[in-house]
Parts: sequence; C-alpha cells; structure tokens
Amino acid sequence: MRGADPLRRLERRISLRLDARRALRRLARSLPAIAQIVAGVVMAYAFARYVLDHELPIVAVTVTISALGFARDARPRRVLETVVGILVGIVVAALIVLAVGRGVWQLALILAVALIVARLVSASTGFAVAAAVQSMLVAVLPDPEGGVFERAVDGLVGGVVALLVTALIPRLDVLRTRGESRALFSLLVESLKGVAEALRRGDTAAAELALSRSRRTQPLIDEWATSLESARAVAAYSPWLRRGRARLAAEAELLGSADLVTRHVRSIARRVEILVRDGLERPGLAHLLDEAAVIVEALGRSVDDASERDRARVLGLAMSGELSPDTVPGAVRVPDQVVVVLLRSLVFDTLIVCGLTRAEARQSLPPL
Repeated sequence: MRGADPLRRLERRISLRLDARRALRRLARSLPAIAQIVAGVVMAYAFARYVLDHELPIVAVTVTISALGFARDARPRRVLETVVGILVGIVVAALIVLAVGRGVWQLALILAVALIVARLVSASTGFAVAAAVQSMLVAVLPDPEGGVFERAVDGLVGGVVALLVTALIPRLDVLRTRGESRALFSLLVESLKGVAEALRRGDTAAAELALSRSRRTQPLIDEWATSLESARAVAAYSPWLRRGRARLAAEAELLGSADLVTRHVRSIARRVEILVRDGLERPGLAHLLDEAAVIVEALGRSVDDASERDRARVLGLAMSGELSPDTVPGAVRVPDQVVVVLLRSLVFDTLIVCGLTRAEARQSLPPL
C-alpha cells in the first residue's frame, strides 16, 4: 500500500497539470469573445446612460451580454434572434405590468405568457429563455423614471450594439475553422492506415480499432460545419472580413467532399472488419488502402496548400487504373472484391472534387 502512495501523488500532479493546461487553452480561446463582450457592454451602457439619460440601463447591459455570449456560433442571425427574444420578453412583461400591476400571481402570469409567446414565435429554446429572463427583470424591478417601456428602449440599444459589435469587432476565432478540417482528415488517414494494417496482417483487433476511429469522424464533421457556417455568416456581414470570403467558400466545397470521403471510409472500415475475421493476410488490398490514405492526406492538406489538390488528382488517377476487382492480387473472392468496389467509389468522388467531370472520373476507372 505504501508503494501506491507515490504513484497516486504522481497521478494527482499530472492531473493538476493537465487541468491547468486545459484551463489556459480555454481562456485563450475565450479572449476574443471577452474583448467583444466588454466593448459591447461599454458602448451600450455609455449610449443608454449619457445619450438617452437612462439612470440605470441594466437591460441594455444584460441584453448585450446575452446576445453576444461565449458560443462560437457568432452568426449575426443568432445574435438577432436572441435580441428579438429579449425584446419579446420585455414588451410582454411591460404590457402585463401596466394592466394588472406587480405581485406574486402577476409574476407567474408574466413568466407563463412570455414563455408561451416565445415558443409560438420561435422554435429556439434560447429564444424562450432570453424572453423569460428579461420579462422577470421587468416584473421584479421597480419602474424607471421614464416608465416601464424605458427598458424596451434599453433592450433595443443593447441589441443594436450587439449586432454592430458582431460586425465591427468580429471574433477572429470563428474564422479559424481549419483546426476541425485538419483533425478530421488526420482521423480519416489514421482509419485508412489502420484498415490497411488489418488487411496486411489479417488482424481483427486492428480492424476494430480502425472502425472505431472512422466512427469518431461524425462529430468532427458536425463541428466543422457549424464553425464554417458561423464564419461565413460573420464574413458576409463584416466589412473587415471580405478577403476571407473566397477562402471560406472554397473550404465549404472541401467540407462537402470531406463528408463524402468520410462516408466511404466508414463503409470500407465496416466491410474490412468483417472480412479479416478469417485471419487471412491480404497484402494486395492493403497496398490499395495505403494509396487511398496518401490521397486523402493530400486532399486534407489542400486546405492550406492548393497544389495538394493537384497532387491528390494525380495520385487518384494513378490509383484508379488498379481498381479492377479481377486484377487485384489475392482478391479472388466476392467479399474481397467488394472492398475494391468501395475504393472505386472513394477514388471517383475524390477525382470529382479535384476538378474532373463525372464522365472523366468514370472513364479513368477500369470497367467492372
């Protein structure tokens, strides 16, 4: 038992270091959002307090914070949706306060009506929550000097400021979508190499690992799609980010191709996981999977280097001539030939992504 104590202390130290690194990375990723929120709040407060002469513009401040938030999805449409939800809550609460005053049962009525209206207006749960929170501020806090609807004006100020800040002080982190693409293609290449190794050795464990890796690709696809959609929306809205629009459009095209490649890799991994259960070595098929991994790797690098797409096309054309099920060494049985047919689909779609027409890509493949 004594010998275990130093190991536990070492484990705790390592865990603390990892937690500290994660915390620092989280902070670094949040700095653009922090700068945006601080700037927005200062602008909203200053305008409401010193231009409109509102003594306590708490709603302008809270609306700005709620609309901007820390979510990486910083699309102007999402910001506008949050602002509208907040204004709905404020107006509903203000009307009910004018009609029946404040109290316990009025509080319940205001909250219920705000939530009902919000759910009728929008399917977004965030919209309903924003409306409910702001309605409670109106219901609980005493009326400002300008009347109950002064808070609606403050809410409008906060919303306008949030939209202006989104455009004029964009979060550069939403434009850094390449991390998701690199992670996805890296996982795809690892999966293909794992499948090749499983075929080369007739290794069931390697095939299961490759299949597991291929199944982890969908969250990366989803994260990349969300980040890219947000980045394109911000770039279309912000005058400072026009230069990034062409790059983001090209990346959207690559995302579509990556989705297709991912589906093919999953299908191949599933088929190979079943195929290698007989324990036979298949070096011929393994060689083809190695080539496919190199092609997918080049396609992934094209995010940073456009010439890599030309390289992927050349490699795909070279590989396509080898994809006749009858000529692949060792692929004499139908299950083996199914893997070759799946590879044909992968290469076909890759060639189209790399600039060939469907007719040209089909012509490059040997007849079945």
